[in-house]
Amino acid sequence: MPRPTATQLVYGSATVFLSTLAMLLLSQTQTGIGVAVIALAGLGLGLLVAMTVPMPGMSRVVRRGGGSAAAPARPVPLRAVPTPAEQLPRRRAGARVGEHTADI
Repeated sequence: MPRPTATQLVYGSATVFLSTLAMLLLSQTQTGIGVAVIALAGLGLGLLVAMTVPMPGMSRVVRRGGGSAAAPARPVPLRAVPTPAEQLPRRRAGARVGEHTADI
């Protein structure tokens, strides 16, 4: 597991402090259990923020292959796709419908 950067530590610590302070002030709790629950919630938020801050130098792109920096493969040239009318067999002039004839 990589070590956290200074930015992650600062953001996480600030989140723990500010979110815990805000929840304590808003809830006006005076019991030890309430303070403990709010402190755990603040720690959870701080951990979440610290882990979602992107690390420098880490790419989110997954590279596949042997790790070489080879040039990408050339794209395959496009070919025309025949229309359905071009795919049907041709009838000779004057041939009746349903009459099987050999293609010329």
